[in-house]
Amino acid sequence: MNYGIIAAGKGERLATEGILLPKPLVAPDGEPLIDRLMRIMSLPQGEAALTRLNVIVREQEVAGHVQTACGQTGIGQLTRVIVKATADSMLSFAEVTADFDGDFIVTTVDTVFAADEMVRLAEAFASRTDADGYMGVSTYADDEKPLWVSTDDKGMITAFTDVRSDDSRYVSAGVYCLPRKALDCLARCIAAGTTRMRHFQRELLESGMKLRAWPMGKVVDVDHASDIALARDIIKSDYDHHHGRD
Repeated sequence: MNYGIIAAGKGERLATEGILLPKPLVAPDGEPLIDRLMRIMSLPQGEAALTRLNVIVREQEVAGHVQTACGQTGIGQLTRVIVKATADSMLSFAEVTADFDGDFIVTTVDTVFAADEMVRLAEAFASRTDADGYMGVSTYADDEKPLWVSTDDKGMITAFTDVRSDDSRYVSAGVYCLPRKALDCLARCIAAGTTRMRHFQRELLESGMKLRAWPMGKVVDVDHASDIALARDIIKSDYDHHHGRD
């Protein structure tokens, strides 16, 4: 499985609140966000097992950190690090996925969830028979401008909306599990001058792709200093679960 991490944001909100580290290196519970995500992406088995990892970063400092961390964990030969400042996350998404040759799973570096949730999602997506793609979703909305996800009674996505509606139980968790053909939709969005990931997600539906919403429990985006404590709670709960401390 191809995996991608978008870690090229400026982290301006964290910086204005006194967090001066590049966001990928912020460590809510001792492990940098990007290290934790790379470790989690190494966990799925079978057809979901990591065969390629592309990471886009803004700072050379972060690129060096990623290369060192990958070497220490044995996935260095599977990893490509792209150092590029892009204008928005959709362009970063395009850079990360450009050379993927099959199904892929991409997320942003500041998205924090329990490790088992990613494993279940990845393995379900790899063996899917019911949809073209799976989108990670959560019932916990901590974003200032969440993307609401409407679903039918079978869990299939019917709409992505800026405003909550009666059938939108979820918000997007920023975890995208898609087939290679989804990049045709991405190319159309870029050609049209659209700039946000939510535009791309809507284009997927408009093109006729069948997308399943996959609940991932509580998911936190680390955008503000206050989010670090929320992320730490998820990570600690995850650790306790795996060490019999529930």
